[in-house]
Amino acid sequence: MPGVIGDTSTTKKRKRNQDPAPAADITRNGKTRKTEKSASRSASLGEEILLLESQILESRRHYNKITTLLAYCQDYAAQGKKSLTAAVALCRVFCRLMAMGNMSKPRQASENETMIVQWLRSQFESYKETLLDLLAAADPGMQSTALTLLMRLLKEESESLHLAPENNWRDGTFASLMSKVAGSDVTGVIREEFVEKYLKIYDDVRYYGFICLIDLYGDTPSEAVTDNLIFILGAFNPEIANKSNLDSFYVSENRQAKNKPSNLTMHRKLAQELWLKILKTDLTKSQRKSILNMMAPQITPWFNRLEFLMDFLTDSFDAGGSTSLAALTGLFHLMQEKNLDYPQFYHKLYSLLSPEILHSKHRSRFFRLLDTFLASTHLPAALVASFIKRLARLALNAPPSGIVVVIPWIYNLLKIHPICTFMIHRKAEYSAALTAEGMDDPFDMHEADPMETNAIESSLWEIYTLQSHYHPNVATIAKIISAQFTKQAYNLEDFLDHTYLQMLGTELSKEVKKPPVIEYEIPKRIFFRNHDAPEKDSLLVRLWDFS
Repeated sequence: MPGVIGDTSTTKKRKRNQDPAPAADITRNGKTRKTEKSASRSASLGEEILLLESQILESRRHYNKITTLLAYCQDYAAQGKKSLTAAVALCRVFCRLMAMGNMSKPRQASENETMIVQWLRSQFESYKETLLDLLAAADPGMQSTALTLLMRLLKEESESLHLAPENNWRDGTFASLMSKVAGSDVTGVIREEFVEKYLKIYDDVRYYGFICLIDLYGDTPSEAVTDNLIFILGAFNPEIANKSNLDSFYVSENRQAKNKPSNLTMHRKLAQELWLKILKTDLTKSQRKSILNMMAPQITPWFNRLEFLMDFLTDSFDAGGSTSLAALTGLFHLMQEKNLDYPQFYHKLYSLLSPEILHSKHRSRFFRLLDTFLASTHLPAALVASFIKRLARLALNAPPSGIVVVIPWIYNLLKIHPICTFMIHRKAEYSAALTAEGMDDPFDMHEADPMETNAIESSLWEIYTLQSHYHPNVATIAKIISAQFTKQAYNLEDFLDHTYLQMLGTELSKEVKKPPVIEYEIPKRIFFRNHDAPEKDSLLVRLWDFS
């Protein structure tokens, strides 16, 4: 028989403590439960993706799970690291499927097998499009990973799917990648990484890269695309254009087009064609100057026929200003190497000697070039005298940092062309006329033709005037023209980079041997008259009225 039920109050369930101790949320290892949960969640996500990957490779029944991984990739804005992990897993999946032949249609395939291959191919194309989109993601790490995965897929496609090189490179994954890299969607960091890791190292990537860029570059490209192409082509070392053995291939040599990627002549022909397409477009001033600055060292080695650059260089040289200065090096290189006939070269060079040139930030570069252009002893004396005289005249109104370059340059030119030295020895010849009534300088400063300026009939009185310059360094260096020409030549590099700051620092660091004479009486007023005081007004007040 059942027993008697006692008092029910003694059989109630025990209530849980409503205020647990703080230590209850700490595990034995000292980690909080929240940290453990986030760590276990990330671990479970990684395990989930690895499980999906293994199931896909295990059996065809799990091929549909490719769409799950692909969904993670496409939702990279929300999924974050999970999206990146899924992208890497999908790359391994598709590479394994291609290597096993599961993505190639057999010769005697059933309708079911054909549909499976077609479906896998469509998912593969969606995956590649997703990776191309990831190249423009906000996370730099995701961009770099997407680039690496795309190049890995390109390699596996070429070696496992047995695609024709032209189809695989020119119309497939690589063409889409080059379109992204040359466009404005990706950042400069990923573009530079692609150039450094692939274009510079692998000859086949560079060869087909040239082809794709030629196909992509239309007749009216955007300014951003032109800037990107100039950056890509300008990043190549000039040694690559003269490389003897082209045997560094990203894809197996057996899968290359016959002899083309290993042919240096074909590389140079494609690079030349691409550069010519760029040069024929409507370039901005900054783009034109960028190309001119890299013309001689980086562009001309790629050209089999340097004559194709003549029109661009002559047009740039005729443009005037800093553009003409940038075109000097390339134009002179063609005149020396290819005997380019440019009869107005020195005429145009003479026109660049304007007052602005001695104040320009390109002054050092200009004098280096000018020193090279006038070094030949076969130049007419009248031509050389015009350059000497014009620069001496410009030095009268130039800053001290510019004058200290002009005078040693004139000294060196007089040593190279001694027939012009009598321009500094005409004191006796003109002394009578100068004493009586003065005279006009026969040099015509406004004449554009350096052969018609009559500079050879003039003298270098400007240098004598500079010997009384207010700056002691200028006055000292100007006196070398009056001394004997015992020094063979001055090293122009010692004077090219002088600035006001350097010259001021030199003066301040000098030890004063004899203190200068100063006024011992301090005036009470400097800018105003002394109406009540007995002292005389200062010279400044007597000359100018500041009231």
